[in-house]
Amino acid sequence: MWFSTAILIPKEDKETLRKIKAVVDLLKEQAKAKYNGKLPKDFHTPLRDGDEEADEKGEAYAEHYFFNAKSKNKPGIAKPIGKEGGKTKFADITDTTEVYSGCYAKVSVNFYLFDTKGNKGIAVGLNNIVKVQDGEPLGGGRSSVNTDFADEDFDTDDLGDGEDDFLN
Repeated sequence: MWFSTAILIPKEDKETLRKIKAVVDLLKEQAKAKYNGKLPKDFHTPLRDGDEEADEKGEAYAEHYFFNAKSKNKPGIAKPIGKEGGKTKFADITDTTEVYSGCYAKVSVNFYLFDTKGNKGIAVGLNNIVKVQDGEPLGGGRSSVNTDFADEDFDTDDLGDGEDDFLN
């Protein structure tokens, strides 16, 4: 199982884009050293122009750059709850509906070189996410169990005592 997210960065956020470009440029130089002084054909870089893909991905991508980040390990997902001793304190988010496509977050990622099955380039690993603000849902989100089955008639007498009766 993979955990992944698309990170959208407004084009006017020049400082974040500068930092990403610096890391990508450094990794390109490392790749050139590894591949005899030049980048391999079809070398993948992570940062893409949302204006070029807004028709396919959705209008939210317009006026943004974006990259996809993923991890085999579940990222830490939290929200700030205050300060203590001058440091921000966080609470884990366990409600799966609280983080959705369209909310605003700060994301911890790591960029790295990959060379897998003939594909070469720079990928982005997903580490931790801190939700900082609600936003307009971008669609494609998951509904809740309560919404999906609110009108269904379940005979709760048949559910047993909560033990694994269905396995017997």
